[in-house]
Amino acid sequence: MSARADIERDLKELIVKTLMLEDVTADDIETDQPLFEDAGLGLDSIDALELGMAIAKTYKIKLSQDPDENKEYFTNVGTLAAFVSEKLATTGEAS
Repeated sequence: MSARADIERDLKELIVKTLMLEDVTADDIETDQPLFEDAGLGLDSIDALELGMAIAKTYKIKLSQDPDENKEYFTNVGTLAAFVSEKLATTGEAS
């Protein structure tokens, strides 16, 4: 499994754990499933804040101060994994 796939799996588990999603497992979350649309996970802005803090703490990375930029990263697990991978690569961290 690639480092990116590992990050995607970890993010799915982090979403379920951090947001205490009932009746949802990491396996239930598709990588390209929208996080905030009703057709997706249906998360809200409070969920985004909680998830952002959990990601920052888990991966020891900083999120952008620009809400529009963060919204782009929080589209789905795939975009989040790409963001985390990029941040880890630029900081020299390994996942």
